[in-house]
Amino acid sequence: MKKLLILAYDFPPYVSVGGLRPASWAKYLHEFDVFPIVVTRQWSNNYGSALDYIAPSESKKVVIENIDTATIIRTPYKPNLANKISLKYGNTKYTFLRKFITAFYEIFQWIFIIGPKSQLYFTAKEYLKNNKVDYIIATGDPFILFRYASKLSKKFNTPWIADYRDPWVESGGIQQKFNRSLERKYLKNVYKITTVSEFLVQKIKQNLPSKSFEILINGYDLPETKQLSAITQNSKSISFAYTGTIYKWHPLESVLSVFEQFIKNNPAAKITLNFYGINEIDKVTNVITQNYPVLQSCSFIYKRMPNIELLEKLAQNNIMLLFNYYSYSGTKIYDYLAIKRKIILCYSDDKEALELKRKYYNIEEIEGISKQLQTDILDDTNAGIVVKNREHLYSVLTDLYKEFEQNKCIACNSANTEKYSRRLQTEKLAKIITKQNNQK
Repeated sequence: MKKLLILAYDFPPYVSVGGLRPASWAKYLHEFDVFPIVVTRQWSNNYGSALDYIAPSESKKVVIENIDTATIIRTPYKPNLANKISLKYGNTKYTFLRKFITAFYEIFQWIFIIGPKSQLYFTAKEYLKNNKVDYIIATGDPFILFRYASKLSKKFNTPWIADYRDPWVESGGIQQKFNRSLERKYLKNVYKITTVSEFLVQKIKQNLPSKSFEILINGYDLPETKQLSAITQNSKSISFAYTGTIYKWHPLESVLSVFEQFIKNNPAAKITLNFYGINEIDKVTNVITQNYPVLQSCSFIYKRMPNIELLEKLAQNNIMLLFNYYSYSGTKIYDYLAIKRKIILCYSDDKEALELKRKYYNIEEIEGISKQLQTDILDDTNAGIVVKNREHLYSVLTDLYKEFEQNKCIACNSANTEKYSRRLQTEKLAKIITKQNNQK
């Protein structure tokens, strides 16, 4: 059996979509003759918010978990001074000092092995001194893990893979030039690059044209979804669920205004809006309170929770809300596919939404690559409705509410979703590893 060392900063129990990808490798790789050793940091979910990212670990020693499918090595985490200030005083105090300290580590971690993430390098290095592995993979971001993997690869003569969940080099000024230089430097010795879409392949190729690529899309965890089939939809009110990050280019207020108008025109309608693990809790709360008071009594916001618990909560809802990510698919669409609930995507061609995209969507699109990746997935799986604009959304709400009144549920006739299972994508990763080793 081949051995794979995985550098993954985000990893359960920390609640993040980035942690689900390496978690699936730890869960399934052993089925394909590859044994994973994960080096991550110690996490706890004491806050249920972004504060968990900077909270100190309970143990000051390395913790090793040997389970049937993998070895998990968890390094201690000590927050830097900026993080300690945030934990003690909140994000509104000593802003300049915190930004200065954060910038210091962001810059000098590329010169020295320092900073909160450096324990992953030191722990992986100690492990490799006494244990041979066939391969190293680092999943980013944080992209400092690519530097660590590159150094470990050279030191222990072990090939490595760079796994991109997002692009390292974004458009814009000095930061872009700095990241371009770092990317070229530390990926000189990479064997292969894996990423989640053809769009990202072409994006990364702009800076690394000669490298070899493989697409491993994101997906959902099939075994966990089996226990969701027994969960029935809410029948007391038609409930809409949204989970994950809300970006500036998302037409949140447009969608909320349509819901408010629908309720005003149909005062007897029973509607619930549920937001799970969103990043802008205070902002969304204030927007609803100040601008859409009709929605106050039917809108609910929940803190972050473990993924299986989240899926169970989502499955209790009737309809999943999705904002357009354009050239990206994001990850939440796969969770929505997993629970087999109808998805409504907002919007494909709305004037206000396109203006938000122009102002805030700083991702350079690529000619010849789909700019409606979520739409492509919905078309492929018949899992939902692509809503054109706010007027179309009102019409869709009207039709959905009629269906709910008649049936007390909303049908989802999705098909062809099996290709999006994380197990299948993990098998592709295993083939990369075993093929490379067979060629040695």
